Amino acid sequence: MAAVGDEISVGVARRVALGAQGFGDGRPKRGDVRAVRKAIGRVGVLQLDSVNVLTRSHYLPVFSRVGNYPRATLDKLAWGADRELFEYFWGHKAALIPLTAYPLMRWRMRAAERQVWDEELSPDVSAPWSVVAGMRRLTAERPGYVDQVLQMITEKGPLTAGEASPDGVRRKRTDPDPDPGTGRMWNWQDAKIATEYLFCTGQLTIAGRRHFERIYDLTERVLPADLLAAPELTADEARRELVRIAARGLGVATLKELCGGSGQAHFPLPAATARQAIGDLTDAGELIPVRVEGVKQQSYRWHEAKDRPIDAHALLSPFDPLIWNRDRTHHLFDFFYRISIYTPAPQRIHGYYVLPFLLGDQLVARVDLKADRQTSTLVVPTLTAEPDTPDFVEPLAAELHLMADWLGLDHIHVPADGKLAGQLTDRIRVTSTPARTVTAEAKR
Repeated sequence: MAAVGDEISVGVARRVALGAQGFGDGRPKRGDVRAVRKAIGRVGVLQLDSVNVLTRSHYLPVFSRVGNYPRATLDKLAWGADRELFEYFWGHKAALIPLTAYPLMRWRMRAAERQVWDEELSPDVSAPWSVVAGMRRLTAERPGYVDQVLQMITEKGPLTAGEASPDGVRRKRTDPDPDPGTGRMWNWQDAKIATEYLFCTGQLTIAGRRHFERIYDLTERVLPADLLAAPELTADEARRELVRIAARGLGVATLKELCGGSGQAHFPLPAATARQAIGDLTDAGELIPVRVEGVKQQSYRWHEAKDRPIDAHALLSPFDPLIWNRDRTHHLFDFFYRISIYTPAPQRIHGYYVLPFLLGDQLVARVDLKADRQTSTLVVPTLTAEPDTPDFVEPLAAELHLMADWLGLDHIHVPADGKLAGQLTDRIRVTSTPARTVTAEAKR
């Protein structure tokens, strides 16, 4: 019999979700390492993305919850000698995950290795298809090549994929390519395919980043020995713990939002094992079945999640865990949101890199942002208010000042059109300080 549970309003679900994501406590007084560590623990995973029009995406969720903190703090946690995070795949996307979750990924690493050779395995459990298809081609065309790459990194690592090519041979884009999934879109070379395969299967890990390019090394030379020596969990145990992390971070969610294979869940799992993990946690009382107003699918509430007032103000990355599931964002906030970076310019409605603005427990505006580093300016090309929202100009101006401080930018420029942009400009100017020398302009 399907679980049903009590019905809760969308307002309660929204506040529960915001509280679970760390927006119910207010920002800490200091953006120190403890505050950064706590914020990461609340979100559970930080998606990595190469777009740098404002700043790299993984920095932004921490800023939204902590405020002005040194980005170098997160760098040290992710890639420093005493790291507390590691890189791996969240679904098919790269992410930073707390080290405590590393043992939970070992079953996925083994699945990735099997998947390369077994076409019957479900593609939603392990390696990106570009790695699977690329390895199948590479093994047929260049047997022994992957072992050569691994040996080179063993002897000379840490290395980038380009540095790990044993013979320096580069495939041309016009070379025959049996499957577009082999990395052709990204112009992956054979050494890149090999290193990504070794990374997916756990033989290599990411030692650091150079201009955001991955640097690979042997896992045992990067991660703590006691972590790697820890007893291995069964696949079922690991899956249950991954669902726990997702449920704790989301507060209330459907199966698809917790662990569906859509790429917009915390830790995507195969459907059958996802249902089993959720059933086990429901039987244990850790997940409480509920019905959320307006949501047809069964929802589950984390047993410790609370409904409490939310007095938040934050600009949210397009890749923030609060909003990365666009359907969930729509039904919780009545906010239809799609990222525009892949949309042709004439078809963009709200701008290129659009950050929703959270005020209280509502998403009240869409703020297109850009960091012009040559002129040390935070630029607001487009600003769009949601219908029937409260006045948000003053808190948004404060948030833009805070972001400019955080990014080390001296000016704020508002070239957006309209009355709202003019009001924002006036407020930014009024609240600027001589020490900051922030300027603002807008077309009225």
